[in-house]
Amino acid sequence: MAFEKVVEYLKEKGFEDRIKEFDVSSATVIEAAEAVGCTTNEIAKTLSFKDKNGGAFLIVVSGDAKINNKKFKEEFKQKAKMLSPEEAVELVGHKVGGVCPFAINEGCRVYLDESLKANEIVYPAAGSANSAAKLTIEELEKSCDYEAWVDVAI
Repeated sequence: MAFEKVVEYLKEKGFEDRIKEFDVSSATVIEAAEAVGCTTNEIAKTLSFKDKNGGAFLIVVSGDAKINNKKFKEEFKQKAKMLSPEEAVELVGHKVGGVCPFAINEGCRVYLDESLKANEIVYPAAGSANSAAKLTIEELEKSCDYEAWVDVAI
């Protein structure tokens, strides 16, 4: 269901031809890089966090990046607390392994991390554990309704 929502969402944005579905899992960064045929840093990993009001927000980072807790706390004025798999479905609208910044639930905010800018092309998931979308950084910006660029990864 989430994959179909993402396909429709990206179609409305003019990027439906960028979606790829695989016969193998792309749920982890390593699996996604193997499925796509790219390096792990070109995978746009979407991490889901609980906000202090009980909602959720997403940070899209380079596949080889990790969240820097100090930078995160400075940026968001709270400790980093990732969503459980159940919370991801409820608050974001996607299952873990397919979480992406497209066709998400209302109220869920999206941030793009500076780590992505090291790549010309990135591959975020497309709503399922066996899909990805091939986008330039500019196309990623145009295809997701993001709040801001942040610098919270190492």
